[in-house]
Amino acid sequence: MADGNAPQDARQQQPLVEPTDLEPIYANFCRVSSTPEELVLDFGLNPQPFGQSAIPVKVSQRLVVNFYTAKRMAMALGVALQRHEQAFGPIEIDIQKRAAGKTA
Repeated sequence: MADGNAPQDARQQQPLVEPTDLEPIYANFCRVSSTPEELVLDFGLNPQPFGQSAIPVKVSQRLVVNFYTAKRMAMALGVALQRHEQAFGPIEIDIQKRAAGKTA
C-alpha cells in the first residue's frame, strides 16, 4: 500500500553534500543584479570599505541562481541571522551607530 506522504517526505530530505575540493572565500562586498530569469551575486574584497577609494573592488566570485533558489537562500539566511541575534544580540549594520556605541 502506497504512503500518501511519500512525495512530501522526499521533498523535505536534504541531499548529502561532500565538500571535497571546496575553496572557501571571504567577501566584504556583494553586488546584486538580475535578469528576468536569474539573480546574479558578485562577491569581492573592498580594500577600503569605509569611504571612497581609488582602489577598485576586486570581484572574485559570481553566483548565479534562479529566483526559486534565491528565495530559499534568503529564507535560510534570515533564519541563520535570527538565531545569531537571539544568541549574541542585534547586528548593527550602520557603521556610524556601531562606532558611536564603542567606549574609549
